[in-house]
Amino acid sequence: MNSFKKPAGLTACLAIGGSDSCAGAGIQADLQTFAAFGIKGCSAITALTAQNPNTVSRVESVPLPQLEAEIRAVFDYYDIRAVKTGMLYDVERVELVVSLLNELHVGKPVIVDPVMISSSGRRLLDEGAISVLEQKLFPIASLITPNVPEAELLLNEKPGREASARLFRKFSTPVLLKGGHIRGERLLDQLYIDGEEIAFPHERQPWDREKAHGTGCRLASAIAASLARDSSLSVAVAEAIGWLQRR
Repeated sequence: MNSFKKPAGLTACLAIGGSDSCAGAGIQADLQTFAAFGIKGCSAITALTAQNPNTVSRVESVPLPQLEAEIRAVFDYYDIRAVKTGMLYDVERVELVVSLLNELHVGKPVIVDPVMISSSGRRLLDEGAISVLEQKLFPIASLITPNVPEAELLLNEKPGREASARLFRKFSTPVLLKGGHIRGERLLDQLYIDGEEIAFPHERQPWDREKAHGTGCRLASAIAASLARDSSLSVAVAEAIGWLQRR
């Protein structure tokens, strides 16, 4: 029997998702965000991507035994205060992540960024995995953070003004609907929690493609980092949005 005890005080956040070769999104962006919040960041990689801000040219999944070993190694040593999931790639990896979170991370924050399609249009989640995401991962999530195209896929219709409430009713999970894909100079992120919609309006930042790449990853990771510091969900969302807008 392993008698190893976790060192006291080693708290961390875990990001589970895809690796981005240009370090603007994915696991690299997650770890940068955790560090910006003063949180130790750990990672488990579901897939390797060859990409830059313009395109994703290749995706290679990580073997399931490797993914499981990475997740278990992190939980064996660190007190994981919050988990953020990003690109999970396919049915098998979604199911593995759900199984391990149900075993190792019960009752603690899980932020789900339902990464389905890259900004350049490349599919990053197999179509068959969407239903598994909805049926198995969303029920254990503390928050899901879809953008407008992802909300359209989840609702099977064009998301309108009440999209965050409709997503909440469909999945019984708090929702942050990100407004970055909406045209105009004034954007609106919508948090639906506890039967209430909280609006976070802000100006569109004059970011170039390089800086805009990975904003959804960083936002979800910032929420996880804030929750790891014992913020409430609404405060964590407000802190994360404010931090991202100041970058």
